[in-house]
Amino acid sequence: MPNYQAPLRDLRFVMDEMLDYPGHYGRLRNGDDASPDIVTAILEEGARFAREVLLPLNQVGDCEGCLLEGGEVKTPQGFKQAYAQYVEGGWPSLAAEPEHGGQGLPPSLGMALSEMICASNLAWGMYPGLSHGAADALRHHGSDDLKATYLSKLVEGVWTGTMCLTEPHCGSDLGLIKTRAVPTEEGAYRITGTKIFISAGEHDLAENIIHLVLAKLPDAPEGSRGISLFVVPKYLPDAQGNPGERNGVVCGSLEHKMGIHGNSTCVMNFDDARGFLVGQPNKGLACMFTMMNVARIGVGIQGLGLMEASFQNSLAYARDRLQMRALSGPKAIDKPADPIIVHPDVRRMLLTQKALSEGGRMLVMYAAQLVDVVELREDDAEKKRAEALLGLLTPIVKAFLTELGFEATNEGVQIFGGHGFIQEWGMEQFVRDARITRLYEGTTGIQALDLLGRKVLMDQGETLKLFTKEIHKFCQAETDNASLKEFIEPLARLNAELGELTMAVGMKAMSDREEVGAASVDYLLYAGYVTLAYLWARAARTALTAMESASDSTEYYRAKLETARFYYQRLLPRTRAHAEAMRAGAESLMTMDVDAFGLGFEM
Repeated sequence: MPNYQAPLRDLRFVMDEMLDYPGHYGRLRNGDDASPDIVTAILEEGARFAREVLLPLNQVGDCEGCLLEGGEVKTPQGFKQAYAQYVEGGWPSLAAEPEHGGQGLPPSLGMALSEMICASNLAWGMYPGLSHGAADALRHHGSDDLKATYLSKLVEGVWTGTMCLTEPHCGSDLGLIKTRAVPTEEGAYRITGTKIFISAGEHDLAENIIHLVLAKLPDAPEGSRGISLFVVPKYLPDAQGNPGERNGVVCGSLEHKMGIHGNSTCVMNFDDARGFLVGQPNKGLACMFTMMNVARIGVGIQGLGLMEASFQNSLAYARDRLQMRALSGPKAIDKPADPIIVHPDVRRMLLTQKALSEGGRMLVMYAAQLVDVVELREDDAEKKRAEALLGLLTPIVKAFLTELGFEATNEGVQIFGGHGFIQEWGMEQFVRDARITRLYEGTTGIQALDLLGRKVLMDQGETLKLFTKEIHKFCQAETDNASLKEFIEPLARLNAELGELTMAVGMKAMSDREEVGAASVDYLLYAGYVTLAYLWARAARTALTAMESASDSTEYYRAKLETARFYYQRLLPRTRAHAEAMRAGAESLMTMDVDAFGLGFEM
């Protein structure tokens, strides 16, 4: 069975030393509740729960999967008991508003906990994961009656939530949905249609499941302008607010998947199911985006968690596995061969995992601070800036970290060699579980179009400038710092080039809109590498400052500095390929005739 220890030392480096979370919490509404002692207790108990409760169930869930019988889903052995412990421990309510039964702590603490859960048991973590998004959507857009009926139960965790968007004939193009909502005389709606790929759509962990469903009213406009959002519970609450009559929604089948076997991915059939409108008619997509943005950051955290888990096990194996001698001569004289960690290519893979996972953690916790500001700061100007930056970074967090997660878990298999391909070691499960993260909640291509098309070009780069100016100011402030020169100079060049590339793509797009789609994925990846470079430069500054005064942690800070150097020298040059691909434009992509793709074989 793979091992996992929550990287608490590294998490505290990012939170306390690099991003000044203690000061950040002090500026939030009710920030005093997140005292250093409380934060430490939460992180340590979360780490224990992940290690002792969730980790032992990870391979169980992968091997057993879920079982569908008579429309009811049975989750793998131990999942239900683990969820009961999760609810009993108060984890679902950690960052929810006190008025709805929550503990009122900053959302960033919940995001730190999410990494631990995803690293130890991603499939299990998906059951409570979407409930947070469902609660957010209801909190922002639900009526007082809907909040009173459903919100506290979701916050408590006794009910879970889903997000029902995709249909057999449409995925990302939600304007094509066919699910219908017909008004009733009682003010409710009758929902009829089929949704697919619904994570945690049916299970035995909670007493009720609350589906948030996109559907169209009879008089709805065509396309995405005619989408409404509805609450459709598995059981209709009775007068006391407890699960009552079974609603007309049932799991028709379970998908047989490449990974995340322990999570039920369902086909959900709605047959005259009773539903209740969330927000205004035909404005459902805006309501759902509240939930989708929470979910997208959550999926980025999934990529981070799998990176970390794969790295930890790769490192342990590389220290122990004996193969050949080092090229420079034997290192383990008392052994028949050297541990593979002495070999340069194994070190390349390990350092890639380390640099990407530690950099990914910085990105998640940087974004988490912005979430805190949006939710819990009183200053309107600060909230507005944070909301804009978060909108810009969300597609990067989601797409970039899941792309890196798949790369890092693949490297983990490679480090194990043939053993990595064998199920019992658990490394191949990380790869299979990681693969879906690049797809659900919007593929990498969709996130790239959102970033370049909507978040950057649509406002003529004004939001992007907020971020590039922050990087520029950081570089200016450290210009005379000789110790940081190796980081500051390349970062400043790439930050300027990001603006130049944005302008170049934007100019081309004025005459050919296909240029946006042709450049978008390379643009997102380029922006992702620059974002991590900025954060690694900040980490290097923090480490250098600490090394000047630290007496007992010098080795940790030196390793942080050396990892930053590896990132800049061996990973950041990937930006060159992405820049050249963007400059190549759309012509080589769009010139070939559709029929020419298949020349050479017959369909």
